[in-house]
Amino acid sequence: NQETDIIFQADDGTTHSLWKITSSSILESLSRYFESIPALYIADGHHRAASASRVQKIRQNNNPQHHGDESYNYFLSVIFPHDEMQIQGYNRLVKDLIGLSEDQFLELIKTSFTLTQLPNPQKPDNRHTFSMYLNGNWYQLKAKDKIISDDSIAGLDASILQNHLLDPVLEIDDPRTNKRIDFVGGIRGMEELERRCSLNAKVAFALHPVSIDELLTVADTGKVMPPKSTWFEPKLRSGLVVRLLD
Repeated sequence: NQETDIIFQADDGTTHSLWKITSSSILESLSRYFESIPALYIADGHHRAASASRVQKIRQNNNPQHHGDESYNYFLSVIFPHDEMQIQGYNRLVKDLIGLSEDQFLELIKTSFTLTQLPNPQKPDNRHTFSMYLNGNWYQLKAKDKIISDDSIAGLDASILQNHLLDPVLEIDDPRTNKRIDFVGGIRGMEELERRCSLNAKVAFALHPVSIDELLTVADTGKVMPPKSTWFEPKLRSGLVVRLLD
C-alpha cells in the first residue's frame, strides 16, 4: 500500500516502479524467506558476478580488519521467479562474408544445414532452426542431425551456429572479441535485423530462444552458457539503482 519512491516510463514503453523498504520487520521477513530458497540461478551477468567475487577476494586479502560486513562483500542483483521471466532470442549480425560470394556462402551453409528461402521474415519456431537475412532475402536454416549434440552446451542453438557456421564459414572464432560480429536482443524484432543489414552488416541470424529448462540444466551441471545466448525480459534500466563498493 506504500506509494512508489520512483516510477517512470522508459523510452521503450516499459514502466518501472520502485519501492524502498524501510520497515525492519519486513526486511527481516524477506531475509528469512530468501534464506529458505535452496538455490538461486544467475540468468544474466555471469561475468559481472565473477568480477565482483574477484574484487571481494582482493579487498578481503588487503584488509587485515576484514569482518564480513564491508560493502565489497555484496553486489547488486535483482531476483525474479523463473515462471515470470521471458527469454528471447539473442540475434547475430556479421559485417562481411570474408570475400565469399553469396552463392559460395550459401553452398557452404548447406554442409551443415538445410536451407529454405522464406517469403517473409519469420522468427525461428523450433530449436535448431535459424532465420537468416542476406541481401534482402530471408532463409530458414535447419541444423542437420549430424551436427546436433546431446551435450547441454554443444546442443544449444548458440553453440550450433557458432561451431558450424560462424567459426568455420565466416571465421568468427571468438564472438566475445571478434569485431566483425554484433548482437541484437530478440525484443528488437526482425525489422531491426533488416535495418542493421541496410547500414553496416552483411548477414543476420535470428535464434530460437533458450528455454528455462535448458538454462537450469547448464547451471546444474556446473557449466556456463555460451556468450550472448540469452536475452531476458523484464530488464531493469541500468543505473536505476547503484551500489558502491567503497
